[in-house]
Amino acid sequence: MSQQSDIFALLNSDSPEALREGAQRAGAEKLNAAIPLLVQHIASPNIGVQEAVDRALRKIGGPEVVEAVIPLLRSADAPVRNIAMDLLRVLGVCDFDSLNALLSDEDPDIRIFAADILGAMGTGLSVPPLCNALLQDPEVNVRYQAAVSLGVLARPEAAAALNKALQDEEWVQFAVIESLTKIKAESSVQAMLQALGHSSDLVASMIVDALGEMGNMKAIPLLLKRLNHSPTPLCNKIVRAVIHIMSGESLLLLGTADCARLRGYMKAALADEDADIQDAALRGFAVLGGSGVTANILRLTERLDPEKDAERFQTILAALIKAAEGEELEKAVRAGEDQAAQIALTALTYIDEQKAVALCMDIFWDRPRDMQRHIMLELADHAGLEHQQFFLDILDRHEDGKVLRGALLFLGRNGESRKAQEKILDLLTHPYDDVKEAALEALIRLRTPELEEFFRELARNPDPVQRMMAIYALSHFDQKKFQQELKAALADPSPEVRKVAVESFGRDANISDERLALLENLMADDNQEVRMAVVDTLGGQADPRFIACLFRGLEDPAPWVQARCIERLGEQRVLAARERLIGLLGDESHLVVLKAVEALGKLGGETAFRSILPFLEHSDPDLQEAAEHALESIRQQTGE
Repeated sequence: MSQQSDIFALLNSDSPEALREGAQRAGAEKLNAAIPLLVQHIASPNIGVQEAVDRALRKIGGPEVVEAVIPLLRSADAPVRNIAMDLLRVLGVCDFDSLNALLSDEDPDIRIFAADILGAMGTGLSVPPLCNALLQDPEVNVRYQAAVSLGVLARPEAAAALNKALQDEEWVQFAVIESLTKIKAESSVQAMLQALGHSSDLVASMIVDALGEMGNMKAIPLLLKRLNHSPTPLCNKIVRAVIHIMSGESLLLLGTADCARLRGYMKAALADEDADIQDAALRGFAVLGGSGVTANILRLTERLDPEKDAERFQTILAALIKAAEGEELEKAVRAGEDQAAQIALTALTYIDEQKAVALCMDIFWDRPRDMQRHIMLELADHAGLEHQQFFLDILDRHEDGKVLRGALLFLGRNGESRKAQEKILDLLTHPYDDVKEAALEALIRLRTPELEEFFRELARNPDPVQRMMAIYALSHFDQKKFQQELKAALADPSPEVRKVAVESFGRDANISDERLALLENLMADDNQEVRMAVVDTLGGQADPRFIACLFRGLEDPAPWVQARCIERLGEQRVLAARERLIGLLGDESHLVVLKAVEALGKLGGETAFRSILPFLEHSDPDLQEAAEHALESIRQQTGE
């Protein structure tokens, strides 16, 4: 009894701190007797008190709370009404009859509140009274809210009343259509189609959108009929709905006459301002094909960004491939230098590859740089060996790095080695690194005895960049054949060369003991990047021989090397590393500690769990988050 008295004393206090404590204790004790005092403090000007009271009443629950809170719906204070609404949405099911009775209240605002709450309660008991309010209440805003709440409940048994309400005022129709879309009842399809004939343009537009979302095939015949006597904006919406419902190749099932008629409306829909409608028409053309629409489709590219709108470009491309004529595409390519010309060229390569290749070569030297780059991308993929001379000329005459890379890509794939290699070798000294890399990759693909000898000699070049390229090439040619050059590179004066040599060993699925010893020695290399390359080479393979090297890396003076070793030990789930990683949780490097927490989460175990637990209260949010994920991972492992 003294406990209850203490709570009452706190709730009768003027102190916000005392009131919050009293609310917390009343909720914890589920003290029904405190309900009147708690409800009284909902009107407190102190937000903290309001929140504490709200939590307490939710914990207590029951019909007593509902009964006490309902009068607050009549409060002149909007925040108080809002709190009361939130509470009743959650707890109202405890006293359904009292809330149901509010639908008969004289005050229309109370009826609106009641309709809102009944919908949020999630019980099927709310459907009949809400349907009655939807069809009978004299106040339009009550009917609107009843329609909204029926949509929240989304019960099929509400469909009949919602269908009838399609005859109501426009404001109510909006909510009715949205609710019918959620319920997706078959009976509503016919009702919505019938409502089209006497609805405003806005409501008709909403109905068509709803039918498209509902995806019911029964709507297709009637929607197609509506195309003949609907204004253009509504026709465009119907096009979108039909294409959405039919979904892809099933459009072909409509029949020749309907497909032909739909194509005409799809062409008009391409000019709609709504991108969704444009895309629907494009998807339609990608299935049905068409004629005379190439220019209309290409016009859609004018304001697109190739990176941001990549998905739309693919939609446009699919439509062009199916619906565009080759002559029109060629005309667009010759006439333009913009995105429309580029996508027209790409489409032409799908429709007539030979024509596209010939066109590319014909116009290449007259086009600006960006168009030349695009042409080269297409040619690299579609040209044949008979076109090799064109690409060799590119190497002689062009200076743009991207164009040169495209030519090198083609020559590496398709070139006759002895004709191409001399020109490509010259590019190994090109000022652009990406061109040098492309030339090197092309030469690796061409691989001839002359190239093998060239790179063997290049491995002794005084320039470290040239030696690095040589070791990279030799490691791709034949590691066994050139093992002496690769072993020598591990001791090269240049750390970049040593790093490439280490990485080359990583491409060998079976590292010999001799090679392993050489790599382990490089864990003492004075260059951090070389040591990290060793860790990546060994740590990425599930071979127990490599574990000692990773343990050695835990003592590395560079935090990044330590972190990489920790990651690899976690990925390989080396349970023997658990104690060492726990010891690193006190390291001065934030990176090392973070990686240790993450790795321990993968290794699991009781000691790891207890060691990570304190990091939940760490001042660093990144460590807190890492600890949370790691602990959850360990918990799940324990439950497996």
